[in-house]
Amino acid sequence: MNEFAVIFGGKGMLARAVKAELAGRGIDFVSLDLPECDLTRAADVAPVFQRFDPTLVFNCAAHTRVDACEDEQDKADAINGYAVGTLAEMAKAFNAKLVQVSTDFVFDGQGNKPYRPEDRVGPLSAYGRSKLLGERLIQQIQPRHWAIVRTAWLFGVGGASFPRTMLELGRKGTTLRVVDDQIGCPTYTEDLAAALVDVGLSRAQGIYHCTNSEPTNWYDFAVAAFDAFGEKADVQPTTTQQYLKNRPKQAPRPMYSVLDCTSLETAIGRKMRPWRETLADFRKAVDASGGF
Repeated sequence: MNEFAVIFGGKGMLARAVKAELAGRGIDFVSLDLPECDLTRAADVAPVFQRFDPTLVFNCAAHTRVDACEDEQDKADAINGYAVGTLAEMAKAFNAKLVQVSTDFVFDGQGNKPYRPEDRVGPLSAYGRSKLLGERLIQQIQPRHWAIVRTAWLFGVGGASFPRTMLELGRKGTTLRVVDDQIGCPTYTEDLAAALVDVGLSRAQGIYHCTNSEPTNWYDFAVAAFDAFGEKADVQPTTTQQYLKNRPKQAPRPMYSVLDCTSLETAIGRKMRPWRETLADFRKAVDASGGF
């Protein structure tokens, strides 16, 4: 069967990588974003399915500004939650496979071992609650083919990311105080995109976790980013408690959000590589693009 994919959130950092992955595999696709398609409007979404009759749908659209979501709960729910329900309804009607990108923020971070897809959820933030709403709507609507892929600490070319922020601040001579007590796994967009397409093309169905491997903390991630780019900066470790004294309005983050990717790796037939190995590729991509 010839595949045809629709990518929502097509201007974003992850969508950029998904488009490159699909193109590299010779899979036709269309990429949509605001203003031509507002996911919160069913009247915008339905014609997309009617026109293209896709076999694959990748939802890379999201309200991802975690702190802003605290003050924009309705907006977060509309984009990250109810719009996902609309996609699920349309995927069901057109027999398309929906691949939804979700987040480690659905967990409370109180654990001490990698979270499995079936583990109990308990989001701490408005962002996490809105993404969980989207997950639950997919499971309630039950398209014939669907997969939810939770990821974490995403970085890549073409959008805002932690390494980009660190490097830009470091180049200004700013002293960086970075928390070293939040534990997770960074995820390179190109590695995630390859896994998303693999999941989309396979019979995989259900909830999966996908990050690069080997847990770390934000401080070590920052130091590694400067090393990869051959740059120096004044980077100092701090605790979350100390950090929040200066930023009391920040949304709560899970302190531990390492994800167990075993089921994903089984589904796609390969292991996710360590995140440190991706940094050289990240730098090459940044250089090739002329910047972040």
